[in-house]
Order: sequence, then structure tokens, then C-alpha cells
Amino acid sequence: MSIIIPVKDGKVVNETASADSLSQATKSSNSALDKEAFLQLLVAQMKYQDPLEPTSNTEYISQLATFSSLEEMQNLNASMESQQAANLIGKTVIMKVTSTTGASNVVQGRVDYIVKERGKLYLSIDDNLYSLDDLDRVIDDEYLDAISIADDFKKVMDELPDVNKLTLKDKDDLEIVRKAYNSLTTYQQQIIEKYYPSSVKKLQELLAEMKKLDQTTDDEVEDDKDDSGEGGDKTEETPKE
Repeated sequence: MSIIIPVKDGKVVNETASADSLSQATKSSNSALDKEAFLQLLVAQMKYQDPLEPTSNTEYISQLATFSSLEEMQNLNASMESQQAANLIGKTVIMKVTSTTGASNVVQGRVDYIVKERGKLYLSIDDNLYSLDDLDRVIDDEYLDAISIADDFKKVMDELPDVNKLTLKDKDDLEIVRKAYNSLTTYQQQIIEKYYPSSVKKLQELLAEMKKLDQTTDDEVEDDKDDSGEGGDKTEETPKE
């Protein structure tokens, strides 16, 4: 197939417009061939075809079939994108938004609802709309709960004394923390160990030290009993004559 440019009185008619139209359509087809770009190419092809070498009907039918396939794929992609956005409702997400000045901002929040405007989907977060294209990651609710528990655990551990300052007065508080930690799920404990390993290590050291203090106290009690004669052999009395 040949493409010709109309000439009148030895001059090209509307050369710039024709070239720009073809260039724009071709550029669109190279990046993302949407329905409008495809139609522009088809119209330009029909308008500027060589009358001596016209495009065959078979070729047109083939192009129309390609256009139909393209439209079906785009409709399928739009449907899948809408379903993806709908699944985000109620989820906590992180958005990476680029401002008009080029600065990149991170926004985190829960998706309240979705909106479709001019063919684009937007997520509503804290009464602000963000393009679905800016979605960076989706945060699992179980992960958020584990992170919150990990933060609380660290705060509690920071309030407990260091190992070298531990006394028996801290035994009850330490026991409460131990039971609370053991009651957590394996996943929650893994999150704590991942983000606050020093706090977990401190708990282990405090428990070991408290065990030593308890042992020392028990030994002292036993020594006191031995010194007072409690539990020992009775002294035999000298019979009277």
C-alpha cells in the first residue's frame, strides 16, 4: 500500500497538518495504541492512499478485526483495573504522589471508596483523591496489628530497668511482660524480633538475671535456717545421776 500527499497547483496541500496527524497517530501507536490512535491511523490511511494502488478489502477487514481485538483487550483491562481498585476499599495503602513541583510525597491511609473520573480511577484517602497509578503498596491488617504490638512491647521494655539494676521488686512486672510476650502469635513475635531485636534480648537477659536473684534468695533462706538450728539434729541431754 502507498500513501500519498495531496498536491494542488504544484504545492502540497496542508502538508504540516497531514504530517502532524500521521506523526501523532504513529507516536500514539508506538507508546500505547488505544482506540482513538488506531482510528486516526485507519482514517489517515484511507484518506491518503494511492488511488492507483488502493488498499484491498481483505486488508481493511484484517485491520478492523485487529481494532475489535484491541477494544476487547482494553475493556478487559479496564474491568480488571476497576476490580483491583474495588478490592482496595477498607485496606491500608501507601501512595507515592508526585507534586507539580516534582517533589515526591508518601501518603499512607485507609481507602474509603473509589471514584472514576474521565476514565481514570481514584482512591479516596482521608477525603482526598489519589490516582490508582500512584499506588505503591498495600499493607495487610495483620501486619499493622503486629507492628502496633511491637511498638507497645518496645515501650514496656524501655520502662524496665537494665540488667545491672534489676531487683526482686521488679519480679511481678517482669512476669507480666513474660506472659504477655508468650501469649503472642508466632507471627507477632517474629515482627518484634525483626524490628526490635534488642528489646527481645533485654527480656531474655532480665529473665535470666531474675532467676539468679531468686536462686540467691533461696540459698540465703536455707543458710538462715541452718544457722538457727531449724531442721537440724537435736542435742542429746545429759541424763541426771
